[in-house]
Amino acid sequence: MIVAVAGGKGGVGKTTIAYNLGAALDAVVVDADLSMADLPRGRGPDLHDVLAGQAAVTEAIRGGAVSVLPCGRSLAGARAVDIRDLGDTLRTVAAEAGDVIVDCPAGLRADVGVPLAVADVCVVVASPRQFAVADAVRTRELARELDAGLVGVALNRTTSTDEPPVDVLRRILGAPVSTVPADPRVDRSVGEEAPVVTAAPDSVAADGVRSLAAAIQSCKSV
Repeated sequence: MIVAVAGGKGGVGKTTIAYNLGAALDAVVVDADLSMADLPRGRGPDLHDVLAGQAAVTEAIRGGAVSVLPCGRSLAGARAVDIRDLGDTLRTVAAEAGDVIVDCPAGLRADVGVPLAVADVCVVVASPRQFAVADAVRTRELARELDAGLVGVALNRTTSTDEPPVDVLRRILGAPVSTVPADPRVDRSVGEEAPVVTAAPDSVAADGVRSLAAAIQSCKSV
């Protein structure tokens, strides 16, 4: 299954949710933000190289606490890619490795459409603020146009002073909503390659990630 993780705005923690979902589902996480990559790159070829025809998919996947297909961070690399090949690349990763979590670019740029179009389902990551509802709705509508069914919503970085619009989002979007509280271990999880579901399995944040993963798993069993 290919799961696209999308968000209406940058800075909502989409990459950390994608990375931690990869750990919870034992999936490969693909950094599909071709111009502003966030996942750890390491050494060796990356998605830029794959989409430029300079490396095979299997060469670019790197193991670790979470298996990742990273993306390059150079402007020259971004210009060299053929984005039309991204869909086939994601399907190849799924055929080789099983479940794939795609960290989509932020916002509603044109390059968000490719991973959403190839995905089986999508997850929307939103801010816990009330204004996040409109962003989540716009992202859901784009996903719906591209036939990527919404399987869950992550309200990320909630705090005790927030009044997250859980019921509103659940009613408007028609999907389960999982809250992931603000937790420095989540924020550090990508850089330290320490997903919260293994580094802090008893934490409330880990419970939120597992809840979102369970919604994805239930979709697979239908």
